[in-house]
Amino acid sequence: MDDLWARLTADGGEESRCGWLKDRYGLSWQIVPTRLAELMSHPDPAAAGRVAAAMRTMNKIDVAELEKAAAG
Repeated sequence: MDDLWARLTADGGEESRCGWLKDRYGLSWQIVPTRLAELMSHPDPAAAGRVAAAMRTMNKIDVAELEKAAAG
């Protein structure tokens, strides 16, 4: 994920929120790790809510931070 993100934002690409970015040609992409879906469907609604709130503050999605949010 990190390598893909770096290549797509190189040479004039732009980061945006929640895993979205634009490449140097202006094409939009969303890079989403599989773990995000797992954490968002956490059996504890409060944990899933914390994950969603944490993700909304990120540009590139950081799985370690999402796992911390899920843990509380």
